[in-house]
Amino acid sequence: MTEYEERLTTKVFINKVLSGTALGIIVGLIPNAVLCAILNLFGDNSIALFISHAVVVFQVATPLLIGALIAVQFKFSPMNMAVVAGAAYVGSGVTQFSPAITNNATHAVGGYLSTGTGDLINTMITAAIAVLMVLWIGNKFGSVSIVLSPIVIGGGAGIIGLILLPYVSYITTSLGRIINAFTTLQPILMSILIACSFAILIISPISTVAIGMAIQLNGVSAGAAAMGVAVTTIVLVIHSWRVNKSGVTLAIALGAMKMMMPNLFRHPIILLPILTTAVVSAVPVAVFGVSGVPSSAGFGLVGLVGPLASITAGLNLWLAVVVWFIIPIIAGLLVQFVFEKLLHLYKKEKVFHYLG
Repeated sequence: MTEYEERLTTKVFINKVLSGTALGIIVGLIPNAVLCAILNLFGDNSIALFISHAVVVFQVATPLLIGALIAVQFKFSPMNMAVVAGAAYVGSGVTQFSPAITNNATHAVGGYLSTGTGDLINTMITAAIAVLMVLWIGNKFGSVSIVLSPIVIGGGAGIIGLILLPYVSYITTSLGRIINAFTTLQPILMSILIACSFAILIISPISTVAIGMAIQLNGVSAGAAAMGVAVTTIVLVIHSWRVNKSGVTLAIALGAMKMMMPNLFRHPIILLPILTTAVVSAVPVAVFGVSGVPSSAGFGLVGLVGPLASITAGLNLWLAVVVWFIIPIIAGLLVQFVFEKLLHLYKKEKVFHYLG
């Protein structure tokens, strides 16, 4: 066992899997999430359709990217990285055999169909299994590792992932259905709860994009989740202005909210203005039926993914500007004035000063 492996605790292992997953999801989803709504404006234009098809195919490769980036976290060799990536792709279920497809060239019945991003929770589980197998086997295969590693580790972990896929998918999709159903029954209350949850998650080690995709948030649920992320961005920018260097504030505005994690752990009171603003901003989401899709739920204002998804779902452009920008900004400024200037609950120069 190497010195690196000896330091690998359960907590470190899980954090590495989560970190690789978060980055893989963002890389895989950003091109289609950002360009999709823009390209739709061009209708049947051949160039727009060509670009759209390209980014959709890129999105299909998300499980492959997740596996590779998880392997990078463990400093694996290129071969082991490829093995973990391949196993994660298989276990995701993004590509499955369909007996209903007929090959036009050979007229053979049956073919493989790729769609969506697969089950991202099962992707993580499969990749984790592959990583554990790599660590356990080590150099035991010796000179034949180039042959045995892809078969035993890649194929073996991939098969285990496929066996687990129906059960994991059932759990994750059921959770998503329950949340979406509650949002339909109690839209205002559930929109507030979802927005507040995602407002916290975006400055925690957990990926909001991964959560949104994993439990397949849709409709108003996805809109509320994206609003929670958007609110955190706006509140952090408001409080970071004139407190941090312009580069820090700009990075937060562009989506680097997680850089404020040290502040969250040292000064949890930063959640007070964030959650208060989230409560106010979530109400219009329910009232106006601001909707989204699973891939937009965790992005918020990053790349304008949240607003564009709601416009694509039928929200009026000017109403989208009001809901996504005017209301959260006004609420954020008022909350800052009340909590800091009137009630003196915190000093932004202390609790919002970047600790990185």
